[in-house]
Amino acid sequence: MNRKRLTLWYLAAALLVACRPSDAADPGRGIRILTSVFPLKEFAAAIVGDRGEAALLLPPGAGVHTWQPRAGDLVRLAECDLLIYIGANLEPWLPGLLKGLADRRPETLEASAGLELMRSGGAEGEAGYHDDAHGPFDPHIWLDPDMAAHIVAAIRGRLEALDPEGASDFQRNAATLEERLRDLDVRYREGLRSCSGKVVVLAGHAAFGYLASRYGLEQVALYGASPDSQPTPAELIEVVKKGRARGIRAVFTESSASPALAKSLARELGVRILVLNPGHNLTRAEIRAGVTFFDIMEANLRSLEDGLGCR
Repeated sequence: MNRKRLTLWYLAAALLVACRPSDAADPGRGIRILTSVFPLKEFAAAIVGDRGEAALLLPPGAGVHTWQPRAGDLVRLAECDLLIYIGANLEPWLPGLLKGLADRRPETLEASAGLELMRSGGAEGEAGYHDDAHGPFDPHIWLDPDMAAHIVAAIRGRLEALDPEGASDFQRNAATLEERLRDLDVRYREGLRSCSGKVVVLAGHAAFGYLASRYGLEQVALYGASPDSQPTPAELIEVVKKGRARGIRAVFTESSASPALAKSLARELGVRILVLNPGHNLTRAEIRAGVTFFDIMEANLRSLEDGLGCR
């Protein structure tokens, strides 16, 4: 979007927001929450319960890294009470979107604030990794159940501040969600404890660093934490060398990614292709099927157990 079009977009969006009637005098409507990625929407909806509603700002299938908001999205933001986003530059469009809200800006919660973040693509700076559009840090914190539990606590605290009368409900709902995350963590630890392989070769971006670190795995990806990057031939060759040296059994890819790189890498290594889902967003088909965050994480565990020889 060029500067002239961006200016016109801001003007049109600001006019739409200014013309919307205020509903601040309607306390019975409940807390309205918007989130930038699907896991945050799931967590917020579970915690707020009947005292509000949570929705995803992105449309089905949109990539959080590259999505371009429209004027109507500014209106949705102006009408919500709380915007929850990851931060760590996962949402590069967010500063511009908030800029157009002026005095109608909702409260915001940066989910990654206060958490110890990994370097983008991997802390060791190994071949096959590089910093990318995210800057220095990996934003995919929700794939570590312990970090997800910290996010849950942060959401609960913010909702208590917005609606003190609902504090007991939020605490009870958050406790239930945290218990589910602890159970998920136990299943991952048990499922990945005795694998014959420990190297997760990704024919795509390095989205699984937190998950790999938590369960004693090594992530080897073709490029950094942004799916918009592309590997160089040297990086591809280095990943193939490492995969052969480690005797990997499968190459992992994302269901939403182009299959070309995965097929090329799997062919060079003589292994199968399995799917891992970072869970940023859902497709329309997944929404219709009622897919949840825990469904995604359980499917990822099954793929890892299969591809790493854990069964």
